[in-house]
Amino acid sequence: MVRSVDYDNRRKAILAATIKQYINEALPISSEDICESFDLSSATIRNIFAELEGSGYLAQPHTSAGRVPTSKGYRYYVDFLLSQLELMDEEKERIINEYQHQISRMEDALELTSEVLSQITHYASIVSFLEWHDKFFYRGISSILEEPEFQDVGRMRALIKMLEEKERLLDIINRDFKEKVKVYIGQELGFSEMEGCALAVSNYSLKNRPLGRIAVLGPARMKYDRIIPALEYISNVLEDVLGEI
Repeated sequence: MVRSVDYDNRRKAILAATIKQYINEALPISSEDICESFDLSSATIRNIFAELEGSGYLAQPHTSAGRVPTSKGYRYYVDFLLSQLELMDEEKERIINEYQHQISRMEDALELTSEVLSQITHYASIVSFLEWHDKFFYRGISSILEEPEFQDVGRMRALIKMLEEKERLLDIINRDFKEKVKVYIGQELGFSEMEGCALAVSNYSLKNRPLGRIAVLGPARMKYDRIIPALEYISNVLEDVLGEI
């Protein structure tokens, strides 16, 4: 029994390390890339890779290439492998400083939030208001288009078209969810042109009355360990700012 538990934990740790390295490098991960971190042979890592691939968490783009995460792998990473996420104090201070100047209108607060969120995450930000049925603020689209996944012209055009069709995007952002931050990965978004993307969404409210959503749109390879706490923190700051307007 002990061996089984230890092996399972090791398997999870290797999956987490593989996904984290792929998020940072955007290149297929080989057994040699991982083995030193775990003091295991590359043959052992290859066996574990094969098991993770068989379970649908990793894929091998080419026969001789390393592995890349699948949507199922990212989903497991987000749901089970990221724990006790916390934004660094300097990033919290940076966010607070952005809101220091006087804000007298709700529209200004929402527009500023879209700018801050994009600057902090380096992805596209979207801020919606429930009473605006076809309007939202967004920033950072160029940041997504610089990612390796979107160098393909066809994928780039599909993403831009999706952003221009505001109702479709708002349909995703305004879906009901109970979590403070909800993450949609790949096919979970429901549109083929967004299969290579991920969308993280949070609510913001005033006196327990839901007002709207703030979201981050990026590649499925987004840095979830930074995006999720940033989104949660900024939504809380926005609520405080709106309470003072």
